[in-house]
Amino acid sequence: MSIINDQLDFSTVANVFLVHGSLQSPAFLDGRLCAELGLQDISAEGWLEEVCRALNVEQPESRDDADVLLGWRRQTLDALSAAELNFEPMLPDELFSLSERAQGLKEWTQGFLEIVNEVDGETYENWSPPLREALEDLGTLSAIDVDIADDPENENDLFALTEHARMAAMLLYTEQHPGEPQVEQVEAEDADLAANDGETPPSLH
Repeated sequence: MSIINDQLDFSTVANVFLVHGSLQSPAFLDGRLCAELGLQDISAEGWLEEVCRALNVEQPESRDDADVLLGWRRQTLDALSAAELNFEPMLPDELFSLSERAQGLKEWTQGFLEIVNEVDGETYENWSPPLREALEDLGTLSAIDVDIADDPENENDLFALTEHARMAAMLLYTEQHPGEPQVEQVEAEDADLAANDGETPPSLH
């Protein structure tokens, strides 16, 4: 269920990138955005400046393009802070090949970790064991093999790996924003257990 009326997806943002002459995937910047919202509460202005730098332009081509880029930030922030815990990283969907989807997850993870790795050691040590473990799991995702076949086993594995990334982003946000989202303690404990289930993330074949 969408938490906003006009849900932006990967292809919508990628099309805005194309308008600005960029073939890069939005996944890398979405990973950075999720980490920046968790750690720094990046402003709308700051986010627009970051995207424009990435696209090598001074400003968006049109007001509509600016609205998409700003809506991207607002949608992500709303999802991370929502009580429903229904945040989803912006990644290629089922219209893309499994290999392209794996590449998107890899790029998202690299963008997320690029921001997280700037945190000082003291801050890192103060994070909960579930969050630290989730971040360590992401380290393996940033180097996954994306040359994979479209088969049910890899589909299931990719879903599980994406869930690790999703949970890491939510754990980071909730630990840096105590009381947000307003969820019951049992739900928070369920999130911790999901990130700290003692299992190694699956590997793509």
